[in-house]
Amino acid sequence: MTSNLAAVSYGVNLSPESLENLLKVLANAGASVSSESHGGDERFAVHTAELIVGADTDADLLTVRRLVAEAAKAGVDTAIVPEALRRAPRKLLIMDVDSTLIQQEVIELLAAHAGKREEVAAVTEAAMRGELDFAQSLHARVAVLAGLPADVVDSVRQEVRLSLGAAELVAAFKEAGHVVAVVSGGFNQILGPIAEQLGLDYWIANELEIIDGALTGKVLGAVIDRAAKEKYLREWAAEEGIGLEHTIAVGDGANDLDMLGAAGIGIAFNAKPAVRAVADAVITIPYLDAVRHIANV
Repeated sequence: MTSNLAAVSYGVNLSPESLENLLKVLANAGASVSSESHGGDERFAVHTAELIVGADTDADLLTVRRLVAEAAKAGVDTAIVPEALRRAPRKLLIMDVDSTLIQQEVIELLAAHAGKREEVAAVTEAAMRGELDFAQSLHARVAVLAGLPADVVDSVRQEVRLSLGAAELVAAFKEAGHVVAVVSGGFNQILGPIAEQLGLDYWIANELEIIDGALTGKVLGAVIDRAAKEKYLREWAAEEGIGLEHTIAVGDGANDLDMLGAAGIGIAFNAKPAVRAVADAVITIPYLDAVRHIANV
């Protein structure tokens, strides 16, 4: 029995030498290249090699991924993707929001209005590295917002910028008939308009409590944390009749790890070292739409 995989390389500069090195690594892993193609645009290049891994070799998906990661050259990322996922007629893309779908951390933008940006940013960094419990850190960070007028939310909403390629990525998935969802440890008041603008199929985040026109420093209901992100991935995939093996998850922080691990392929984008170390694929270029090339959309 053979395995069909694809090695998708993407970077600002894919040199012939780096691709030659990649093909050598794949050959040493027991994978033969059945075809190659080139793509991308003026921002980044994409090279796709369709692979066949025979049953008489020791190579498997994890082995090939490990070897490719060890041989990676600066500025060139390579994702090893099952062809079954790339060829699936219907897929679900689920993404984190802060520092993934958007360029900023919303809690830090809000904290700036309370004069606490640096303090909150330090806690956010520690939480994203997995050094703090996410729910506890969220409550602590939101507490510094107590007393801010509610219209601060509107001001912050105007500061938010989508990641480069985010709109193009969502549009491509939607046009192809796939499902796009986001799940966020951020806030509904910010995410709602973004979700509507992009036409997302599913979205959820935390809810800031607002009483008498001011933030109370609390969130309502259960916190959207690491476990919740995986839960919604499973629920939404089941609701759409899409197997987990045909799902793509993208995130940057420790609270995304369960979601990345449960998906058919988990992609670290703009990610912390702990996330890059365990993700199935890593995107280090600043273009989120590299995901569409990995997923063959």
